[in-house]
Amino acid sequence: MPTDPMNPLIVQADRSVFLEAFNPRADEARAAIAPFAELVSSPEHLHTYRVTPLSLWNAASTGMTADAMLGALEGHAKFPLPGNVVTDIRELVGRWGRLTLDRFDEALILSAAPGDGPLLSELARHKAVGPLLRERMSDVVYTVDAGARGELKRALMDAGWPVDDHAGYAPGAPFPVTLAPDLTVRDYQREAAQAFYQSGSDTGGSGVVVLAPGAGKTVVGMVAMSLVGQRTLVLTTNRTSVNQWQRELLAKTDLTPDDVQEYAPGRPAGRELAPVTLCTYQMLTHRRPGAPAGEEHPHMSLIGAAEWGLIIYDEVHLLPAPVFRLTAGVQARRRLGLTATLVREDGREGDVFALIGPKRYDQPWKTLEAQGWIAAATCAEVRLRLPADERPAYAAAPDRQKHGLAAVNPAKRGALRAVLARHPDAPTLVIGAYLDQLDLMAADLEAPLITGKTPQRERERLFQAFREGRLRVLLLSKVGNFALDLPDAEVLVQVSGAFGSRQEEAQRLGRLLRPKADGRAAHFYSLVTRETVEEDYAHHRQLFLAEQGYTYDIIDESEL
Repeated sequence: MPTDPMNPLIVQADRSVFLEAFNPRADEARAAIAPFAELVSSPEHLHTYRVTPLSLWNAASTGMTADAMLGALEGHAKFPLPGNVVTDIRELVGRWGRLTLDRFDEALILSAAPGDGPLLSELARHKAVGPLLRERMSDVVYTVDAGARGELKRALMDAGWPVDDHAGYAPGAPFPVTLAPDLTVRDYQREAAQAFYQSGSDTGGSGVVVLAPGAGKTVVGMVAMSLVGQRTLVLTTNRTSVNQWQRELLAKTDLTPDDVQEYAPGRPAGRELAPVTLCTYQMLTHRRPGAPAGEEHPHMSLIGAAEWGLIIYDEVHLLPAPVFRLTAGVQARRRLGLTATLVREDGREGDVFALIGPKRYDQPWKTLEAQGWIAAATCAEVRLRLPADERPAYAAAPDRQKHGLAAVNPAKRGALRAVLARHPDAPTLVIGAYLDQLDLMAADLEAPLITGKTPQRERERLFQAFREGRLRVLLLSKVGNFALDLPDAEVLVQVSGAFGSRQEEAQRLGRLLRPKADGRAAHFYSLVTRETVEEDYAHHRQLFLAEQGYTYDIIDESEL
C-alpha cells in the first residue's frame, strides 16, 4: 500500500493505533477509525486507540465491513499496516454473521454459514455452549430452547463467536406514547433512538446508546418509547433517578400520573405495575432470605412475567449480576441501554453486548461540548501532603488500609475551604466516600449532607433548595454519583472516591455538564494525597476522561 509520512496514524502489530493529535489531518482520521477502534487515552499530543474483538463486532453489527475498516486505517496511516493486523481484522470481522439465531415455531434455531458444519461441531463440544443446544437438524443447524436464548448468546460471546440475533420480539401490550408538542428533540437524540429501533425490524430493537451526562439520554428513551408504542419498564439506579424519570416523562410526553408509576409491590393485585413502570435495580434484585430455590428474588419474577414491549436500562454499565440473569431470560423484549460510558470495572462489557445488544450510537463528549449541548469543564487535581503526625500510621498500615488513610487526610478540610473560596458564589457540590470525613466537612461549611440514610423526602427538599439558589453548597456521599437533576451546579469538589473507579470519575464530572444559561464553564476538583496509593488510584480514575479529551491541571496545596 502507498504510504504518506504526512498522515496522522501509526498502526502497531499489537493492534494499537497512535493518532498525532497535532496533525492537520487528525480530525478526519479520528472520525474514520472511531466506529471500530476503542480510545484508550488522549493526552495533549498523541492519542492511543486499540482495535479489539468487541470494538470490531460492535462496528460489524452496524454493517461496517472489514474492507471499510482497513480502508480507514490505510488511508490515514504513515506506514504500511502490519500483516497480522490486516489478517486479524478480516478474520475477527468475518466471525460476525457466521452464526445467526432465528425463530422456529416455539423454539429457536442456531444456524452456521454454509460450509461451517465443523465450527458448529466444535461449539457443540464447548463446555458452556454444548448443553444449550438441542437437536442437530442438519450439518449447520441446531435447535435451541427459546428460554436459552440469552444464555446461549453469552456463552457464544465468551467462546469468541458472537451470534447475530434475528429471532425478533414478542409483541408487548400496546401503549402509545406521544411526545409533548413543545419538546425539541435534538438531531443526535432522534438519530440515537432511530439507530436503536431501526424501523421496528428484527435487526433493531436491542442495543446501547452512549451519550455524555447532561446530553439528554432520558429524551432518547422517550423517543424510543414513542417509536415502540408498547408498555415500558424503566430500570434505574436509585429512587432519585426514578423521581427524575417520572418528572421528565410527565413534562415531556402526554402521559398522566396514572400512566407512569414507581413499582409498588404493596398495591392490590393487578395494580403493582403501570403501563410505564419505574423500578430500581436494588428493588429488582431484593433477595428474600430462606426462600426456596428459584424464588429468592420475588420481584424479578413478577416483572419478568409482564407484557413489556420495551425495557430501558438506565446507567447500563452498572447492571448488577442478578439483572444480567433476568435479562438473559427476557430476550424476546426490546431492550435499550443508556449510559455515559460502557466501561465496567468488572470487565463484563461482553455481557452487555450479548444480553442488551451492541452499541447502536455514540457521540464523543467533546463533540457535544463543541456544539454547545454540554457545558465546557476544567479539571484540576489538588495534591496535598499527609501531615507529619499521620505519616507513621500510614507507613505502618497494611496495604488494604492505606487508601482509606490517604483519602481522609485531615489537610483536605482546609483545602476544601480554599477551593470554595475560589468560587464564592458558585453553586457547589462536594462528594466523598467516607461519612466521618463528610460529617466534619459539613460542620466546617455549615452545609447539609445527604447520605444513603437521608430520607427521600428530605433529599428532594434539599435538591429543590439547591435548584432554586437558596442553598449554595451541598455535600453528598456516593448517592451523589448518579441521576442528580441539578443543572446549575457549577463546581464539584471530589474529596475522596472508590479506589480507581473510572466509572465514578466520569459520573461525578457528569454532574456538572448540563449547559449553563450564560455559557459558563464548570470546574471539577479532586483532592488527592501526595506520595500515597491515592495518587496511583487517581491516575487510573482519570483514564476514561482522558480518553474523552479532558486534561487535569495539577495544583499544589501551596497554590491554594
